[in-house]
Amino acid sequence: MDYTQITYARDGVLGVVTMSRPEKLNAWTPRMAEEMAHAFGVANNDPDVACIVLTGEGRGFCAGADMQETFKSRLDGTDPGNDTAGGSGGLPAGLDWIGLVRSSKPMIAAVNGPAVGIGVTQILPFDVIIAADDAKFGLVFVKVGIVPELASSHYAIARMGFARTSEMMLSGKIYTGSEVAEFGLANYAVPKEQLWDKVHEVAAMFADNPQPMMRMTKQLLSQNMAETDMTLVQRRETDALKECWTTPEHHEAVDAFLNKRDPDFKRAALRGAAE
Repeated sequence: MDYTQITYARDGVLGVVTMSRPEKLNAWTPRMAEEMAHAFGVANNDPDVACIVLTGEGRGFCAGADMQETFKSRLDGTDPGNDTAGGSGGLPAGLDWIGLVRSSKPMIAAVNGPAVGIGVTQILPFDVIIAADDAKFGLVFVKVGIVPELASSHYAIARMGFARTSEMMLSGKIYTGSEVAEFGLANYAVPKEQLWDKVHEVAAMFADNPQPMMRMTKQLLSQNMAETDMTLVQRRETDALKECWTTPEHHEAVDAFLNKRDPDFKRAALRGAAE
């Protein structure tokens, strides 16, 4: 796919996806979503990428959906993307954003500037959100005469609880990165000049861990965070655990522990694939 609204680059073990419409504070379009999804796939298929990072070019992260190219276009009778009426939350039909994010390698949002509307909701299912302390966050849907999308009425509550989510969504108020970190929406808020240092610090916590187990753990968290049937929760965990017992990564971890050495999960995975 030719990228016209994002860029993709490797930064060590990071696959960095940058929303690239800086003249519009990286306002979201269906085309941008398709390009991001493609880039996530590239990163997921690259064995040398440990984490995927999403950020914005220039002084903005993502200022919400492009008013002219999405909302006005739809009101004028023109679909702003590939069958967005048939998709979820204004996405092109067939693009399962939540499923993609939750099945991907660890994902970090590096929020460098204003994040509004879908600029926020698209990152709520990410594993880690790191915000510049002076970045602006707003769940402003009521101000535009619409309602939240991308399962944000679930993920926002999961991140920061019912009370804070109700306040943010019903008021449409703008908050700082420091405030939303206090709420629990962001994992960290740091001075803007320290944003990428924090991204690398957090990514390093994941980088040497076995990818299959991190992705299986993400799946369990997705399935079980709102599940009330504890028998089902345990069954899912047990099924995943039994699968882990057969993997080269688990064998490597046990052998490394018994022989008092650091595990090399990447080498173990390559060895397992060759057998």
